[in-house]
Amino acid sequence: MKDIYESPLASRYASKEMLYLFSPDKKFTTWRRLWIALARAEMELGLPITQAQIDEMEREKDHIDYELAARKEKELRHDVMAHIHTYGASCPNAMPIIHLGATSCYVGDNTDIIIMGEALQLIRDKLVRILAALGRFADEYKALPTLGYTHYQAAQMVTVGKRATLWMNELLMDLEEVEYRLSNLKLLGCKGTTGTQASFLELFAGDQEKVLELDRKIAAEMGFDLVQPVSGQTYTRKVDSAILATLSGVAQSAHKFATDLRLLCHMKEVEEPFEKNQVGSSAMPYKRNPMRSERICALARYVISDAMNPAMTASTQWFERTLDDSANKRIAVSEAFLAVDAILNLYENVASNLVVHPKVIEKHIMEELPFMATENILMDAVKKGGDRQELHERIRTHSLAAGSKVKDEGLPNDLLERIAADPAFGLSREDVMAHLDPADYIGCCPQQVERFLRDHIQPVLDKYPEALQGVGAEIKV
Repeated sequence: MKDIYESPLASRYASKEMLYLFSPDKKFTTWRRLWIALARAEMELGLPITQAQIDEMEREKDHIDYELAARKEKELRHDVMAHIHTYGASCPNAMPIIHLGATSCYVGDNTDIIIMGEALQLIRDKLVRILAALGRFADEYKALPTLGYTHYQAAQMVTVGKRATLWMNELLMDLEEVEYRLSNLKLLGCKGTTGTQASFLELFAGDQEKVLELDRKIAAEMGFDLVQPVSGQTYTRKVDSAILATLSGVAQSAHKFATDLRLLCHMKEVEEPFEKNQVGSSAMPYKRNPMRSERICALARYVISDAMNPAMTASTQWFERTLDDSANKRIAVSEAFLAVDAILNLYENVASNLVVHPKVIEKHIMEELPFMATENILMDAVKKGGDRQELHERIRTHSLAAGSKVKDEGLPNDLLERIAADPAFGLSREDVMAHLDPADYIGCCPQQVERFLRDHIQPVLDKYPEALQGVGAEIKV
């Protein structure tokens, strides 16, 4: 339909996989899986629930009558009760025991945890694929000299591959954060209306061990080792805040990469992929705007700001719960995951198809290299008997004059010709020009890249081989 608003994250940016995780179908089929897990655990712990009732619930768990659910919600003004009645309509024998002893947050909160866990796994796998793509790039260009920049002013040289490891190192930190969140993700379990489990204690006639076992059984069936040790009616909203802080970290790293690439595109040194028929500008047909990198930055800023939402929600929850979290978290959490998914789709696409222009990089190096070579030239001249302090001052004077030629007159950098012609240095033109090999100025860059890929990236790729089997990122626009 084109006559109603649709989130751009759904229509333009996020993947089908992530969109499904936050879809109504995923949500409500997970509710039904939780109701089955609850009923099965209660039956195994001695409550009068039959296997036939469980089988009936299993049979109908994926058959949701959404029209009936909508009518029931309009009638009852309660989404959980609407779906209980909808499930019960197709499971008449099980209807009396569906949701037995539970509160709405049993299905709502546990489902949120399950979905966030699966979404984090999707994010994790995309991070791994980007690390693999950047790793190939870093290895290929580990020894290609390029100007380093501090304060966006030319500084000592690095290599194209070494710069890529800086992007990778931040993603590696993000991956470790995602792994931590996943390893510590706890199901809410069955805690009741204020977290006391009173309803379950009543059902099990005061047997607290059965109440604890109920939590353990449900967690195991839903694939969790851990449940919240204590809670109010909901799991603490600090969980949402922590997870979105992790997503914000991913966005920050992606923004840094995309910003660097936009600057490199401006210098025509490294560019993002540009399709044969892609239009860069409606007015200026020659342009190759870094549109994907710009989109990464745009979406990243959204995620970074969105991370404040659950932080504020967590800080303002009253006692055992309030409901001012619900409407906010429906938007804030899902949209953050969708946006990060979109960011990583773009990141993987760009990182897998980066275009390097070595001749332009070399041109820029040679414009600055004479200044960088002066330290080595100074040491050579001193070895031949020159006065270090006097020669330092002469280099300073020559540098200012050469810089004026470049900046004020638009002429080539003639610093080395000036030094070679100055008898105070006692060096021939060949002696001076011998210092113009860029490879002499890249320090340990190639070896740093090799060690980083071997010691830090390869173990990640070995740990998640399934992620590397995934289909490459597909972007819609």
